Amino acid sequence: MQVQQTGDVTRDWYTRFAVNEARGQSAIYEAWATGVAGDDEVLDLIRELPRPKQQPNLVFACSRLLGAPEGEYAPWREWLLANWPAVADAALQRATQTNEPRRCALLLPLLAAIEGPIALLEVGASAGLCLYPDRYAYRYDDDPVLGESDVLLECATTGPVPLPDRLPEIVWRAGLDLNPLRVDDADDMRWLETLVWPEQVERRERIRRAIELARREPVRLVAGDGRERLREVAADAPDDATLVVFHAGTIVYLGRDERAAFADDVCSLAAERGRTHWISIEGQGVTPGVQPDGTGGSSTFALALDGDLVALAGPHGQSLDWLA
Repeated sequence: MQVQQTGDVTRDWYTRFAVNEARGQSAIYEAWATGVAGDDEVLDLIRELPRPKQQPNLVFACSRLLGAPEGEYAPWREWLLANWPAVADAALQRATQTNEPRRCALLLPLLAAIEGPIALLEVGASAGLCLYPDRYAYRYDDDPVLGESDVLLECATTGPVPLPDRLPEIVWRAGLDLNPLRVDDADDMRWLETLVWPEQVERRERIRRAIELARREPVRLVAGDGRERLREVAADAPDDATLVVFHAGTIVYLGRDERAAFADDVCSLAAERGRTHWISIEGQGVTPGVQPDGTGGSSTFALALDGDLVALAGPHGQSLDWLA
């Protein structure tokens, strides 16, 4: 839905979040974002934060982490005004590191078609829960379940999705993140769960099951900048494996020039190494060279393989609309 812009960057950000992201997904977040957009006193506080830290998801999650009441805007506003210094401090220390394993349902059709074995490298891995696509079970629409796992990922599809009949063979996996979250750290996992929107009980339970799997099968997570350490980590992948570099909802936090430089880095790596693919799952218009389809709405993600748009997707893996 097109939202009328006022020219006030922070106000418009919260309005867009309420209408395009929270509506239909979280009544609580829609009410909070709508309230903030019309509340000059609260907006003035949020504007004290650096621009990247003003994002609704971060401010709302930090408030909930610290005990804000979940419900109507008025009591939340009262709590926020009384506790703003603590919320601001938490926002400065933390980042939105959504780690939704159901995004693997978007990866699977592409991974299953790639000649293996596969070495999987995620940029912006958070806790690494998307590095186990071969360890989850999947149900697309009403089709039979593929795979055996305590973690079932369900996805609704439209279009000629090349639904796989097998799981990929993944022989190596690693993740890069500025601040990796550790599945064995209670504070990290509390933050990861808090990033799930209030009403999304099923999603929270799915993440908890994925965390248990990750604890049983620890994955390598490297702290560092995705551009600076990409080649270093990729060099550890087995030479006889096909390297797949992927990211989901990650490069949106980079500036336009940084995104272009990152895309160049991945393409250069692929050209030099050979047997390398690049999968991006980002908002439409975010990944350089991937032209937005324009039909899925502003909250729809674009799934691209090697820079070519192949599908539109729900941001948390809930839907897949195949275009290719």
